[in-house]
Amino acid sequence: MKSPRVVFWFVILLGLVSLFIDITNFQNLRFRKGLDLEGGTSITLQADMKNILSDQRDTALESAKSVIERRINIFGVSEPVIQTAKAQDYRIIVELPGVPLEAAMSLVGTTAKLEFREVVKATSSAFIPFEFTKETGLTGADLKDAQPSFDQSNGQPIVLFRIQDQSQEKFAKVTQSLIGKQMGIYLDRQFISAPVVQASIRDSGQITGGFTTDATKQLATYLNAGALKVPLSVLSSRTVGPTLGLSSLEKSLFAGILGFVIIVIFMNVLYGKRGILASIALSLYVLFVLAIFKISSLTPYGITLTLSGIAGFILSIGMAVDANILIFERIKEEERSGKGKEASMEIGFSRAWPSIRDSNASTLITSLILYQFGTGPVKGFALVLALGVLVSMFSAIIVTRTFLRLAYKN
Repeated sequence: MKSPRVVFWFVILLGLVSLFIDITNFQNLRFRKGLDLEGGTSITLQADMKNILSDQRDTALESAKSVIERRINIFGVSEPVIQTAKAQDYRIIVELPGVPLEAAMSLVGTTAKLEFREVVKATSSAFIPFEFTKETGLTGADLKDAQPSFDQSNGQPIVLFRIQDQSQEKFAKVTQSLIGKQMGIYLDRQFISAPVVQASIRDSGQITGGFTTDATKQLATYLNAGALKVPLSVLSSRTVGPTLGLSSLEKSLFAGILGFVIIVIFMNVLYGKRGILASIALSLYVLFVLAIFKISSLTPYGITLTLSGIAGFILSIGMAVDANILIFERIKEEERSGKGKEASMEIGFSRAWPSIRDSNASTLITSLILYQFGTGPVKGFALVLALGVLVSMFSAIIVTRTFLRLAYKN
């Protein structure tokens, strides 16, 4: 067991680093705010699956989502939220903070256009501009489907694709004329890949070229986006103004601060010096979680703060206090049985741990279910709550315990 003083200074250092991260406003180190806080546009698209086979509808929906993501990334929208939903129908929900409705509609309201084009001007760049190619007449409508696979001879990742029956003669004729040349693949005029045609392709073919497994999955998704024609219609759209977002944020922060102050007063009145130490640990807990929120903004999967996420954060603060209450009540029981303060503290922690572990595990399971099957705000709530529960366990078992050990020794 490490010395309480070593752990104490580690916790203090971690708290100072977290505080620095929380108050610093570097360009790329900031809180991601969702649509309800930042303002912007929310659009719900309905995918028409009547011409898509039932076993291909999930693939078609993911492909359509991938196309929208690509368009939005090219446009440079900051921190978009794009997710699919399946109930009675198939939907894509798009939230674009800071983007007006008209611009958002132009990004997401059209079906993908996939083209196979002849490369007529060689370039040393890995990306071949659309202007360096010419039309061949081959489009995504000529494809039946595509899927990632592996070459049986060498185990290298490849993409397999099949040609529509009515397009096989055309595909064979065009690819015969392109043997030894590059054929550029473009989605919405944006470069995807430019494989060299090795042989005439009639009913099926494969694309090779030193792909990674993830790259083949992405390429297959783009090919399916053109092959599986999924018309998208706007089911609903709304604009959220920044004034509403600012007002909501201010109210949420006020509620969070008020709740925190009430919890601190409650702990101090009920548990005295122990409550003071728990309040300090709770303050560090808040710093830790906010720092994680900010650090996550540096990754593609960063946590986006929404009103529901803030609610999950506030709830997790209450759960962090709940763990301390369980511990303190156990310590009181041991003291009433005649044990010394230090022994009561150690035994109290060890006996409270199973209850803390089991209650938090059940909350994590619930959060996982909500995140897996929920959409939009529900996912945000579940993610923030799960993160808060994990950090609260660290706060209660490590931080509070270290403070109490030092207090009893002194």
